[in-house]
Amino acid sequence: MGTWSILIEEAHSSAGVSQRPLPGWLLHAQDAAPLLPHRTSMAMGEGMQQVLPWSPGTWRGMVLRVSICLFAVASVRDTVADFEFFSDSPAFWFMNTMMLLQIVWSLGVACVDIYAMRNRKVLHERGLVLLLVVGDGIMAFLTFTAVSASNSALTLYVGDVDFCRRVACGQIEHSILRAFIVWCLAATSFLSMLELLVFIF
Repeated sequence: MGTWSILIEEAHSSAGVSQRPLPGWLLHAQDAAPLLPHRTSMAMGEGMQQVLPWSPGTWRGMVLRVSICLFAVASVRDTVADFEFFSDSPAFWFMNTMMLLQIVWSLGVACVDIYAMRNRKVLHERGLVLLLVVGDGIMAFLTFTAVSASNSALTLYVGDVDFCRRVACGQIEHSILRAFIVWCLAATSFLSMLELLVFIF
């Protein structure tokens, strides 16, 4: 019957009082106690999905990853369109490489999100979330570095050496702008995963 019932029975027997049935509220509390951890964990999982809309395994998380892929593809397309200008600077090579890595990383995570939604799985395991935090953090940092380097190189070419009089820089400017949007989305994903990791731990 539990600890409460044993203590009450001992008190009744020592006082010479006939045993009485336990109150209904105490019986219900004893029956519901083993179910509380399971219900609490389920409620926490559902609550974190509502509080953190960009968490993995959700529609918004998948849309965020797909958006990163689309803007990264657009950035690579604009860079390749001015291949003569793109091939002269290591900064643009670095930015183009980071956009390709963002496509691979975000597309892989988007596939995991689709799998989780189809099978109704909650992707709140500590190991998986920690992997996403590290991956998103590295990708966001390197993307910001590549965008900053490319923008500095373009500023040098436009303002100092007048290189854009001979080569059209419009496509490169569009490519850097789209790469900056990719960084903003990647930083949003990193902060969301970091907040989710704090909730889990």
